[in-house]
Amino acid sequence: MRDFTTDHSALALNTASLGHNLDGHGAGWSPERVIDACAERGFGSIVFWRREIGSRAIEIGERARACGLSIAGLCRTPFIVGAEAVDRQRVIDEAKAAIDMAAGLGAPVLTIVVGGVHPGTKGTGESLKIVADRVGEIAPYAAGRNVKLALEPLNPVYAGNRSCLTTLRDAVDICDVVGATNLGVAIDVYHVWWDSEIQAQLQRAGAERIFGYHLCDWLADTRDVLLDRGMMGDGVADLKSLRRNIEQAGYAGPCEVEIFSANNWWKRDPGEVLDVMVERFRTIC
Repeated sequence: MRDFTTDHSALALNTASLGHNLDGHGAGWSPERVIDACAERGFGSIVFWRREIGSRAIEIGERARACGLSIAGLCRTPFIVGAEAVDRQRVIDEAKAAIDMAAGLGAPVLTIVVGGVHPGTKGTGESLKIVADRVGEIAPYAAGRNVKLALEPLNPVYAGNRSCLTTLRDAVDICDVVGATNLGVAIDVYHVWWDSEIQAQLQRAGAERIFGYHLCDWLADTRDVLLDRGMMGDGVADLKSLRRNIEQAGYAGPCEVEIFSANNWWKRDPGEVLDVMVERFRTIC
């Protein structure tokens, strides 16, 4: 395993950890201020959300790189299946627009959160087939823009309305079906910490298909399954074991802290939050 105790350059901030992905949450720092604060603390990378970027993708990407930060990725495509994704052509067009934004930003990876169960279907099987079909259509476009697509399986509590893709096994299955070299997976502690198959599925994915690793923790007594994530070390996830498995599968990229915490971390000063991230990353992760 990599040693982060004296070198935390693998640490990346997902700006959602400061509340920037939802209106009315967080301190409202500009992308420039977030970039400067991360650079001052020795973060290696940063991940933005589309809503922060707007028409400024090239400008923000250049600012980050000038400050010594790489852009690790962009969150995320619109849902590609489910109640918000009935119009197939609109879904494809919006996904391509997100790919264009990632390319302008200089983000090598665009995360896909697929969406929930498709209208008129039950269970997840038919919805996953729709995911494979639509991802198969946008993958060549992304490849042409030098963007990788990372399927992110979500915790099963979100299967109905946010992600019919709930296991790494199913995500790798879709990668196999689509067969695009720029299609892989993102591993988020919050969503996979419980999965007893995780080691085997990480090996199956391999270095060539693991495009991201997202850090946080699962609080044993979580009060909100969406907006009450824990800081690393505050919950029940075995972070060391999970990272060991990921690195044994060949992943050596950024470790991206992504914490949705409406009633705790989003209410704190962003500088404090960033300082705690650095300390926990070097001692807990």
